[in-house]
Amino acid sequence: MDRDNKIIKIEKMTENPFLNMYDLTARNREGGTFHYYFASRGEGQELKCITRKNNPEGIMVYAVCRDNPCNIVLIRQYRYPINDFVYEMPAGLMEPGESAGATAVREFKEETGMELTLYEGGDAALRNPFYTTVGLTDESVSVLYGYASGQPNGDQRESSEDMEVVIADREEAKRILREEKVAMKCAQSLIHFLQASPEEPFAFLNI
Repeated sequence: MDRDNKIIKIEKMTENPFLNMYDLTARNREGGTFHYYFASRGEGQELKCITRKNNPEGIMVYAVCRDNPCNIVLIRQYRYPINDFVYEMPAGLMEPGESAGATAVREFKEETGMELTLYEGGDAALRNPFYTTVGLTDESVSVLYGYASGQPNGDQRESSEDMEVVIADREEAKRILREEKVAMKCAQSLIHFLQASPEEPFAFLNI
């Protein structure tokens, strides 16, 4: 028996197109059993708790403006679970067979109307997929970096997406962190942004 495998049984609880709930019967440290509930975009034998592989479901984009790297591109989006608007980074789900870079360029265009030129420097490991909220879901996301150009517009958004593009300078970034509702990944990105040099906006990727 795999002593590191604490999972006894997995039952799918819902049938939804993008995200489902699972009831996992698990073994605790003392040999007893309990139920653990989590959400996943995966199915069947492809669930990460079975494969133990970390394949990203989506991407997030950290983009500064090409003509002024002292400005960063954010999204202010309505989110149903909190019934309110929250500041986020542009992000989206990968399509089957699509690379993270291709997803980043496509989703950035769809959400902001702007063009994204990917930044290829820095340590490649920082573009690996990282888990988002691992106590609740197995979802992981790769962060891509780049320069934004063009004018924001919402021509390619879906009808369910209620958002606006925010081009934030350093003072606005500080205000957002202090006063607004902010997604954690966005908050961490703004902290990087506030510490970055306009001459080398992605220097923090050199680890």
